[in-house]
Amino acid sequence: MLIGAATVIYSNILVSKLSEIERQRIALYARGLRFMIDSESDDNKVFIQEEIIDANKTIPVILTDGQENVQDSKNIPFPKNIAESKKLELLKRELAIMKEQHNPILVDYGPNKNYIFYKDSALLSQLRYYPYVQLTVIACFSLMAYFAFSYSRKAEQNRVWVGLAKETAHQLGTPLSSLMAWYEYLKASPNFQNEPIVEELGKDVRRLEIITERFSNIGSVPTLKDENILRVTENAISYLQNRVSKKVAFSVKAEFPSDTPAKVNIPLFEWVIENICKNAIDAMDGKGSIDVRLSFAGKNKNNVAIDIKDTGKGIPKSKLNDVFLPGYTTKKRGWGLGLALAKRIIENYHQGRLYVKWSELGKGTMFRVMLNR
Repeated sequence: MLIGAATVIYSNILVSKLSEIERQRIALYARGLRFMIDSESDDNKVFIQEEIIDANKTIPVILTDGQENVQDSKNIPFPKNIAESKKLELLKRELAIMKEQHNPILVDYGPNKNYIFYKDSALLSQLRYYPYVQLTVIACFSLMAYFAFSYSRKAEQNRVWVGLAKETAHQLGTPLSSLMAWYEYLKASPNFQNEPIVEELGKDVRRLEIITERFSNIGSVPTLKDENILRVTENAISYLQNRVSKKVAFSVKAEFPSDTPAKVNIPLFEWVIENICKNAIDAMDGKGSIDVRLSFAGKNKNNVAIDIKDTGKGIPKSKLNDVFLPGYTTKKRGWGLGLALAKRIIENYHQGRLYVKWSELGKGTMFRVMLNR
């Protein structure tokens, strides 16, 4: 801003000085014409013609009579082979421009009156627009710097995400191996035959394996496959339903054939569904309903939309975009990473979209996940 302001101010000073110089040159040009008309000395006329009249090679000039009829012109370019009528029209347009820029200079000799009209030279016109061109260049460089900084910041965030995910997967590996060994021991022990708790322990161990795989996939390019999207969604909801309050009612319905495929990575997609549902459960204080609706989206049914609606507190309109920012949370204990991670998984890894489709305070919220078929 300082550079731009200084450039505009300094350029305007130069423009004012150059404009004054050109005005003085045209005034001298007018006096030269008057002198050539009045003078009887041919030597003086030759001097005036060469040193004053012909010396003006940059400032466009039009000479008119007292009624502003064009008599002559100088330094106004004409197209080749232009007709006289077209030439006169062009001169009239130039004359109108000159009237707007500068007051004419009177050339008064005897009973006759003539006027000299002129406009800024090409150099002066370029100088007038120079600061704006420079400001445009500065703005372009500023935008480039902003995008470069933004890209660098996002790349750094990605490295933090990847590092955190890989370290989490690594830290989970050791206790998980121990739990797997204990599960196999209990499963083989006669004392625990037909014990439901052993089977539930096995489910949780397998779940931990899936979670570890999820963290390992962060930062890598996941493999997307055509999967039965209804079945994958139902599996994710089913696992979560058995581990939350019975006061939360779940429903999953599809508005398309039950075998409709979508391109997903199952471990990562299930993670997204769980994160959205867990946030919904927190917003409902552990009591309410979560309705999941699957439908086609787009004119050609090229996309699948998964709408997840809860009956929670709702989100203020001013916070609809903030809910996906890392660190944003309304819980006393929370990292604010669930929805941020879910959005990253859908948009970066699945080339889809995740956004808040609807929310109203006191009534609930609906998140929409868009996937490619």
